[in-house]
Amino acid sequence: MIKWVFVFSLSFILQAKTYSQKVLSEGTIVYDITVQTGSKEPQLADMFDGVTTNIYLKGGQSRSEMTSPLGSTISIQDARTGTGAILKEYGNQKLLIQMNRADWAEMNKKYAGIAFTNINEFKTIAGYRCQKAVAKLNDGSSFIVYFTTELVTENKEYDFQFKTLPGLALEYESSVGNLKVRYTASKISFDPVPAQKFAIPVSGYRQLTYEESKNLKSTN
Repeated sequence: MIKWVFVFSLSFILQAKTYSQKVLSEGTIVYDITVQTGSKEPQLADMFDGVTTNIYLKGGQSRSEMTSPLGSTISIQDARTGTGAILKEYGNQKLLIQMNRADWAEMNKKYAGIAFTNINEFKTIAGYRCQKAVAKLNDGSSFIVYFTTELVTENKEYDFQFKTLPGLALEYESSVGNLKVRYTASKISFDPVPAQKFAIPVSGYRQLTYEESKNLKSTN
């Protein structure tokens, strides 16, 4: 009898947790970008301060936009097919890089095997309770991330580095050159996202494969 009471109680707790957890299948996440102090390149740091990254989700489709005074980078991906594109606009240069599943994996290969260790520290971000974790990469580097289990996304493919994170990352660190950059969620919207957001342009860009884009970088 005691065994069945325990099983029933555990089942009730798990169900209650599931019901209290929201699923973001369609909507927008806005991250504010700040550059941590101590940069040896203050002018470049100023370029990033105040910049935002917008993540648009709609089922298996995702779009990431980051616009700065230097230009913009947009990533569009369909998790079901693994296809998509990266759009870069800097000055007069407009590039469209075609991507497939293997290309995305290679571009994010540094995050393969990433491991997260939870820390018993919490704070509220964008209205959600978040726990601290340390992310350890295979190259020995690490960064801090705060994630919530109160909200999860239907699409786990939109950000490769957090595919195995047990929740939604609402604050995390990244490196841009010699700069340490922090992304902090400031707004989460469940409003519908127009399908046009995930359409890849067919003209107006110089089109490259992912391999060609790597060669382009090496010649610059």
